[in-house]
Parts: sequence; C-alpha cells; structure tokens
Amino acid sequence: MAEFSYIIRTEKGSRETGNISAENYNEALEKLQKDGTAVIKLTERDSSFDFIKPFLDRLSMSIEEMKNKVPLNVLVFFTRQLSTMFSAGLTIERALYFLSTEEKNKKFKKVLLKIADDVKKGLLLSNALERHPGVFSSLYISLVKAGEVSGKLSETLEELSIYLEKIEDTQRKVKSAMYYPVFIIVFLFVVITVMFTFLIPKFKNVYDQLGSELPYYTVLFVNMSVWFQNNFFNVMVMLFLGLISIWIFTLTDTGRLLKDRILLNVPIFGSIIKQNILSKFSKTFGILISSGVSVMDAMELVIRVVNNRVYEIAVKNATKSIENGVSISESLKITGVFPPIMIQLFSTGEETGEIDNLSLKASDFYTKQVNASVDRLTSLIEPLLIILVGIVIGGVIIVTYLPIFQVGAAIAN
Repeated sequence: MAEFSYIIRTEKGSRETGNISAENYNEALEKLQKDGTAVIKLTERDSSFDFIKPFLDRLSMSIEEMKNKVPLNVLVFFTRQLSTMFSAGLTIERALYFLSTEEKNKKFKKVLLKIADDVKKGLLLSNALERHPGVFSSLYISLVKAGEVSGKLSETLEELSIYLEKIEDTQRKVKSAMYYPVFIIVFLFVVITVMFTFLIPKFKNVYDQLGSELPYYTVLFVNMSVWFQNNFFNVMVMLFLGLISIWIFTLTDTGRLLKDRILLNVPIFGSIIKQNILSKFSKTFGILISSGVSVMDAMELVIRVVNNRVYEIAVKNATKSIENGVSISESLKITGVFPPIMIQLFSTGEETGEIDNLSLKASDFYTKQVNASVDRLTSLIEPLLIILVGIVIGGVIIVTYLPIFQVGAAIAN
C-alpha cells in the first residue's frame, strides 16, 4: 500500500490538500475522482523513512552554512554596492567582478568570482545565487528574481539592503542582550568547576587534620568535589555528547518545535524573540508584496524567514486557509499565534489595498518594541546578574571556610 499526497478542488470550489493510501497511482486517482472532485496534483510519497530526508537536508544545510557563513554586514555592503553600480549603468557581470576584486572576506570573494563566472555564461543573477544556499537565503534569491521579472532590479536590491540593515541592527541588539548573561553563566560555571576540582580538595586535607565534626553543607560540598574530581573526564565527555545530541535533535521537526516552544515561553527573552519574529514576518511580507510577488508565493517565502517552528506551522496553516478563500487577516487570526494589533493592520490593509505599506508599518512597530525591550532588559539584567554571582561565589566561600571559623571560635573559648 503506497501513500500519495494530493491537492484537489471540491464541488463547492474549495481547495483541499491531504494524503491517501492506495495500491497504485490509478487507484488513488479513482478514489479522489469518484466524489466529483477535480484532482489538481497527485504525487507518491516516500513513506519509508519519511523523516530522514528532511533531517539530512537540514543537517547538510547547517554544515554548508557553517562552512560558508558570511557576516551579515558584508552581505549588506555587497547588496548596496551592487544596487548602486547597476543603477549607474554597469552590467551585473562587471559590477560583480569589480566587487570581488575589492572584497576582503576570502570566502565571500570566492563566491562572488563564481557568481560572476556563472553570469558571464548566461545565467540570471538569481540562478547564480541559488548555487550558494549557504550564503544567500531563499528570501534574498526570491527578491532578486522578483526584481529581474519586474525590471526593477536596482530598486529591489536597494530595498533589500535596507531590509538587511534593519535585520542586522535588530539581531545585534538582541545578541547584545544575550551576551552578558551568557558570559556571566559561563564565568560561574568555570569558577565553580575550578573550586570543585582544585580548591575544595585542598581544604579537605585541612578538614581531615582538624578532626572535628564538619557542618552538613561542608560535608556535602566536599563529597561533591571528590566525586567531580574523580569523574572530571567522564563529566566533560558526557557534557560534550549531550550538547551534540541536543543539537542533532533540534535539527528534526519535533526537536525544533520543542526548542522553539521553550524559547517563546522563556520569561522576558521569549517576548523579545516573539517580537523579533513578528517584525521579520511583517517586513518580509511587505517587501515581497510591494515587489510584485503573489500573496501565496510571499507566504511560502515567509515560512523560511521566521526561523521558528511554531510560527512556520502557523504560517503554513494560514496559507492553506488563504488557498481556500479566507482573507489574510482572518487566516492569521485562526492560527492563534499572531497578535490582534498585527491582524488589525493587515485587515485594514486588505480593505484599503495597501497591505504592503501597513505590513511594513507593523514591522516598524515591532522593531521599536524589540529595541525598547532590549534596552529595559540590559538595564535590569546587569545588577541582577551581579547579585547572582555574589550569592553563588559567596555561598561557596562561606560553606568552604565555615569549619575553620568554627575551630577558631572553639580555640578562642
């Protein structure tokens, strides 16, 4: 029994998608047609190990991105320069060769030379960019393609450079809010590791010479230190393997969904991540629509931009609703993950015919929200982390020195 994916149009005119089991293609076709439906598309699914291919594709893409990753600021500068040169009358080929000779990033320089050669051989710029998925995103390639089709490539590249600049600015602010907490947590981990591995074992010899009964918490710390010292290598190996396993698990659809749900529900940080996603969604949708991309194609591209499994599923469900004739704003509302402000702006945009402009305004609103949240978080988190460091290190020192203080008090008496 084989599995087939289908797209049909019912007698009422609605479009539906799904899966059906049948012995062969003809039987699946007969099953679908017997109810008077029109079969638009019918393809056989590879049901055996269906989950492996997406996982391997994602793993391959992650490795490709790590090998060829180009800083976003380099990509922004390249896009703006290419737009300026093309609008000044230079051909794409000459502009690419000129930019490649001036490029300081060695990885990106090689990519530009290959793209220039492909364009010289007759490929469109978008097709040449498609050969480097680890460098250029699906959104980037699609916008370039839309600019080529509409004959407004220079304007599209300029708009794309502005978009990437805003994305870079938002990412930089979000990352800056994350760097300090991560640094403090790593610092605490290193300090505690050093204490348990080197410092407390030395105090154990002093405690043994004292011969007095140790406080409960000191005994607990000493036992933990001895165990950690004896199992240091095993702990590090298990920690490394655990991190690798978590990374591999997050490459699967289930793992990504679980990770992204957890991130969205983290206090304070979850709100920033959510607002950042909404900003990217609105900005991307607005640029695509204003560039002449159809709503359905724009929704398909936005799925690849949000970079969050929860919102990817929501956008996919909204896309299906739009296919069945539901309005964009109502389709987003049905998913339950998009806020009322965005839905209202999209609804107004549909009524006035300016959904692209209102989508961009929604993006500006959420970008400001992200910036304000990051500023508040930065001012709040620094004193809290200093207090946390003081409590942890102070607690360890007090528990470590407590027996010595007790002995000193006993001798004084």
